[in-house]
Order: sequence, then C-alpha cells, then structure tokens
Amino acid sequence: MKKVLRLAMAAILIVAGVLTTNVGFAAEDSEQKIQEATKAIEANPNDIEAYVNRGNAYNESGKYDQAIQDFDKAIELNQTFPEIYYNRGNTYVNLNQYERAIEDYNKALELNANFDLAYNNRGYSYMQLNQYERAVEDFNKALELKPEDFLAHLNRGSAYGNLKQYEQAIQDFSKVIEIEPNFAVGYQLRGLCYQALNDKEKAQADFDKAKELGYKG
Repeated sequence: MKKVLRLAMAAILIVAGVLTTNVGFAAEDSEQKIQEATKAIEANPNDIEAYVNRGNAYNESGKYDQAIQDFDKAIELNQTFPEIYYNRGNTYVNLNQYERAIEDYNKALELNANFDLAYNNRGYSYMQLNQYERAVEDFNKALELKPEDFLAHLNRGSAYGNLKQYEQAIQDFSKVIEIEPNFAVGYQLRGLCYQALNDKEKAQADFDKAKELGYKG
C-alpha cells in the first residue's frame, strides 16, 4: 500500500496562464501583477484579459477564492474561451474541489477537443479521486496530441502504478528518464515498480541512481 501511495504523489498538475504572457512569473511578482490588472479593470471593467491575468496572479499567491471570482467574471463576459475554464479548473484543483475542476476541464475540452493540457489536468483530477482508469484514458489522449509530453508520461506511469500495472508504468517512467535523464523522481518511481515486481537488482539500481541525483524522499 505504501508503494501505491508514493506513486500517486507523482502526479503533476500542469499550470498555464493562457491569455497572458505572464505564465511563468514568480510568486513574489503576484502582487505587482494583481495591481496592474486591477488598474486595467478600473480603466475598462469589461477587460477579459485583465480578469484572467488577475485571476492567475491570485491563484499564484494562494488567494483562490479571489481567483475564482475573476475567472467567473471573465466567463460572464465571454463563454467561448476554453483557457478560462481551464484556469478556473486549476484553481479548483488547488482548493481540492476535483469534481468542479473536472467540470471546467470538460467545458474547456468541449470548446477545444485538442487541448492537451486540459486532458492532463483532468487526468490528474481523476487520480485524486482514485479513478485511475479514467485518468489513464485522459493521459492517453494527451499523449496522442503530444507524444513526447514529459508530464503526461509521468502522470500516466503513476496511474498505471496505482492500478498495479507495473510493466506499463515502467515503460512510462523509462520514457520520462529518456526525456529527462537527470530527473531523480523518475528513477525512484521506476524502482518502486521493479520492487513491486520483485526485481530487486533493477529496483536497487534505480534507487541508487535517484539518490545520486539528489532524491531525498
């Protein structure tokens, strides 16, 4: 059981701020972004991009209720942008409201059936609800759209691990390592799968490599 729980923790939510160029801004910049967006909203109360930008900044700074309010307002102004539903879904994930997050990812995918990030994050949400088969389906779709997606492979491997489908999990974690050879967690997770299959030699080799790369779990 311990192995399964550790595999589950590997799932990663992809956070993206669409409609803004500030996708990767640091958390310490959040207050500045909030102030800038607030000024834009004061100048134009119907500025969708400003609401999205401020919602992203609130989300980054842990002010999730305010983020939801801004995404709600953006959706009120325009219901056709899948990215807004996606961003609000990410905020619901941060609030551990996975069912509501899934509803938003569903809407994002209704508007854009090729939205690979939404498939990944919906799969992540299904994993948090222990719905691993559905998670695998979403990660499969994400990988159809983007075959070399590091995080989708990592997440699908974690879902397979929780389903005790260790051979499939090993394939995904091996792909993760191929893409990012210095990713310590990939070796640790693959080692857990080898351990579950009683392949002690390969498991220990992966654990040693993970430790060499700085894994401290």
